[in-house]
Amino acid sequence: MIKAKKTRFERKMVLYGVIFTSPWILGLLLFHAYPLIMSIYYSFTSYSILDAGEWVGLENYQTLFEDPVFWVSIYNTLYFTVFFVPVSMVFGIALALVLNAKIRGQGIYRTLFFIPSLVPPIATTIIWLWLLNPQFGLVNHWLEQIGIPGPAWLGSEHWSKPSLILMSLWGVGQSIVIYLAGLQDIPQDYYDAAEVDGSSLIQRLRHITLPLLTPVIFFNLIMGTIGALQNFVLPYTLSNGQGTPANSMMFYVMYLYTNGFGYLKMGYASAMAWILFLIVVILTALIFVSQKRWVYYQGKD
Repeated sequence: MIKAKKTRFERKMVLYGVIFTSPWILGLLLFHAYPLIMSIYYSFTSYSILDAGEWVGLENYQTLFEDPVFWVSIYNTLYFTVFFVPVSMVFGIALALVLNAKIRGQGIYRTLFFIPSLVPPIATTIIWLWLLNPQFGLVNHWLEQIGIPGPAWLGSEHWSKPSLILMSLWGVGQSIVIYLAGLQDIPQDYYDAAEVDGSSLIQRLRHITLPLLTPVIFFNLIMGTIGALQNFVLPYTLSNGQGTPANSMMFYVMYLYTNGFGYLKMGYASAMAWILFLIVVILTALIFVSQKRWVYYQGKD
C-alpha cells in the first residue's frame, strides 16, 4: 500500500514537472529543434521566402563551391579569426594582469575597461568611423603628428580587415572579466613559495600564472573562435551590407544573410549555414584535442 502511494506521488511529481517545464520544452521544439531540422531539408531545395521551391539535391552545395564570393567570404572570416583571436587573448590577459594588481581605485579602472563592451555595436561603429576617417579622423591626425602618413583604413582593401580587428578589440572587456576571475582563483600560497625561493616576476608569470590560467584561456579560445567565425554586425554596418571595398569586408555570415534575406535564396543560405556549422565543429574539436597538451587543471596529475 505504501509503495503504491509512493508510486502515485512520484507520478504526480513528474506530471507537475512536465507541466511547469512545458513552456520551455515547447519553445525548444518550435523555435530551435524545428528550424534546425527544416534548415537541413531546405539546404537540399531551392526554397525561398516567397516560393516553396523544389528538391535539388546537392546542387546548392555544388554551386557554393563554384561561387568565388563564397571563397572570398571564407578567406576574410578565417583571416579575421586567425589574427583577432590570438591578439584579443594576449591583450585581454595583459590588461587582466594589470587590473589584478592591488592598486588604489582598482574597481574604477576595471569598470572603465569593461564599459566599452556594453556599448551597442552600432554606436561603436559610428565612433570608429569617425576615428578612422582618412581625412579628419583622430587616428590619422595623431599619426601625422609623429610624421607617419595615415592609411585609408576602412576605405582600403588592404587595411579594412586590420581596421576591423582594431575595432573589435574595443569589446575585449568581457574576456578581461573572465581572466580576472581565473587570476583570483590562483592560490596566493604558490606566489609566496616562489618568492621565498627567489623567483622573479617573469618566472612567476611563466611558471605559475599562465599554467594555472590555461583553463580560462582554453574557454576564451573556444568562445572567441566561435564568435569570430560568426562575425557580422560590425562589417555589415561598416560596409552597408555590401562588403566594400572590393569584398574585403564580405564575411561568411554576411554573405549567408545576403543570400537568405537579400536574394531570398533561403535554400542556398541554409547550405551555407551547415557548412559553417561543420567548420565550427571541426575547429572546436581540434582545440579540444589539443588542450590535453597545454591545459593544466589544478588537482589533476
